Amino acid sequence: MSKAEEVAQILLNIKAVTLRPQEPYRFTSGILSPIYTDCRMLISFPKERRRVIELMSTLIDDQNLPEVICGTATAGIPHAAWLAERLDLPMVYARSKAKEHGKQAQIEGDLHAGQKVIVVEDLISTGGSSIETVETVRANGASADIIFAVFTYELAQSKANFEAAGVELRALTNFTTLVDVAIKDSHIEAKDRDLVLAWQKDSKVWGDAHGFK
Repeated sequence: MSKAEEVAQILLNIKAVTLRPQEPYRFTSGILSPIYTDCRMLISFPKERRRVIELMSTLIDDQNLPEVICGTATAGIPHAAWLAERLDLPMVYARSKAKEHGKQAQIEGDLHAGQKVIVVEDLISTGGSSIETVETVRANGASADIIFAVFTYELAQSKANFEAAGVELRALTNFTTLVDVAIKDSHIEAKDRDLVLAWQKDSKVWGDAHGFK
């Protein structure tokens, strides 16, 4: 079993990711989706979260040794904390906006200009919040060129956004792998594979295109 398959299996088993091809979820935006993801479920499963962080630590290579781990607020914070603890590295996190009182900080923790940072996120959809964190880190004089994530939807928009920001995404698992593992482990039926994967290609029209209201 590959690393991506193992993480996908963990997410499915603890219901951090659930699939309902025939009874899709409705997001706040109104978009219908056959998949719902909540990687924050990992905080409640010690064995599984330790394994996920162990695998995340293997994403680091000798050419990209970080000095600081930065979590995105709020979903990326626990994953960043666990990774920083495993690697014995400092951790910070980035707020979505600066505080309006005190030091008016947007980065919480001790970050210095010139330090090399890896940003940690739980889920990548368009990549917007992750890139905002990268930009905040860079605005504070540190460098951030890599984002670690537990799971990515592999949307074309996220790929374009990361390329434009000069950022490399390293995700433990992805949408396509997860769907294949879900079929193998009987979370969904094989006949629904194309239906689920079609959402990834154009999520905004997927519901109407497949007769869901």
